[in-house]
Amino acid sequence: MREVFHQSLEDVQGRLVEISELVTIAIDKATRAFGTSDVALAEEVIEADAVIDEKAVELDELAIEILARQQPVARDLRIVVSALRMSASLERMGDIAEHIAQLTRMRFPERAIPKGLKSTFLRMGELDVEAARQLTELLRTQDGDLIDEIRNADDKLDELHVSVFEKVLSDSWQGDPSATVDATLASRYHERFGDHAVSVAKKVAYLSTGDWTSATDTIDVVAP
Repeated sequence: MREVFHQSLEDVQGRLVEISELVTIAIDKATRAFGTSDVALAEEVIEADAVIDEKAVELDELAIEILARQQPVARDLRIVVSALRMSASLERMGDIAEHIAQLTRMRFPERAIPKGLKSTFLRMGELDVEAARQLTELLRTQDGDLIDEIRNADDKLDELHVSVFEKVLSDSWQGDPSATVDATLASRYHERFGDHAVSVAKKVAYLSTGDWTSATDTIDVVAP
């Protein structure tokens, strides 16, 4: 029975990695579509989000089954409960990638990126993809060094998010109301993607230490 239980825990980890891989693909496609007004690529992201949702539900069902049948304690219990919370964050990250893709589709054939902010949003997209790839590797290997890299990417996203608001609130901003809405929404989506990546990384740190206070001290996370 113990061997079966540990196989189930390995299955949980494998499913988290699989969902994170799908999220990485989604944010990569979504940010490329947003930068180039590629509506076909945006449609791929929108259609694929259902797969991420389905995988997250399947993982949640597996975790609940483990809790009901195996009644884990100590670290094993932390793993299963944390997996449920990580699944929710990963699913939300997939939703955010879909939202970015929807902005692209909504503005097509015009560019979704307002004039004067292209370089900022291209950089935000790069940082989101970087954080997603690092998160996938973290879930696969539990390499603690990746946690700081994810946090650093999120810090840079926060700075760029602030710069977007400063831009649209400045006297030099010449965008119309729709451009202002697009800029603020897109910036928020990119910034929140990084926040969720940090949230998952924090839970991995918690599993390593068993100390939630220590994990929170290691990574500062904006409340969802």
